[in-house]
Amino acid sequence: MADLLQETALTLKDDWDLMLPDTLSEEAILKLLADRVVKILEQGPETFFQLMYRLDISEKKLNAILHDEGVADKIARLIYERQLQKIQSRRAYRKPSRSDDPELKW
Repeated sequence: MADLLQETALTLKDDWDLMLPDTLSEEAILKLLADRVVKILEQGPETFFQLMYRLDISEKKLNAILHDEGVADKIARLIYERQLQKIQSRRAYRKPSRSDDPELKW
């Protein structure tokens, strides 16, 4: 699980230009992501919705929370969970490399 957190954090760091703390936790990542979401929302809805579309964040889920209190925290959670899904999916469907094939080992 720690490697999943690490991989998710590094991907979000690159995609969202986050300054990760030395000690990683889901809460710390969500806080940084929520702060970044606020800045993006301040730039205007067009930029924000383009990012959400590119990340494949459900429009239905977004519409359900856009007018709630703590919207940035909730959006950060959606982004984080979507990134986790992508990483887990990649891992589940990753083709083993040739070096992993026991018949190819000497």
